[in-house]
Amino acid sequence: MTVSTIPAVVPSGDNTNLISKTDNNNKTADYDAFLNLLVAQLKNQDPTNPSDPAQFLSQLASFSGVEQQIKTNEHLTALLSMGQAGEAVQLIGATVASADGSVEGVVASVTLSNSGVIANLQDGSTVRMSDGARILSR
Repeated sequence: MTVSTIPAVVPSGDNTNLISKTDNNNKTADYDAFLNLLVAQLKNQDPTNPSDPAQFLSQLASFSGVEQQIKTNEHLTALLSMGQAGEAVQLIGATVASADGSVEGVVASVTLSNSGVIANLQDGSTVRMSDGARILSR
């Protein structure tokens, strides 16, 4: 049984950073800075007019909630990207046609870009799949 190789799915040059990520060290630094500020506020509060500790706990809980939402969004974005890559790989070997029918051919490889999946055909032409392209056969 002969097994053919499958070309890799590679992001194109200017689109390699599809997901903008914040450095994890910056997130930790921001969280630490918030805690340092909170402790400094507690240490330096006016003894004649003390702040309500519930207010500080509320701020801490809000900050923690926002941090968790950011992490959740990052995980969902990564999951969506993996799903898109998985669907793109399934196009390799399929016959596709552009929306207007002017370009048709067998997909040799695929490229993930900011605008979606681009099918690179065996004849060298490309079809942007997000523009209403059709899959004629798999």
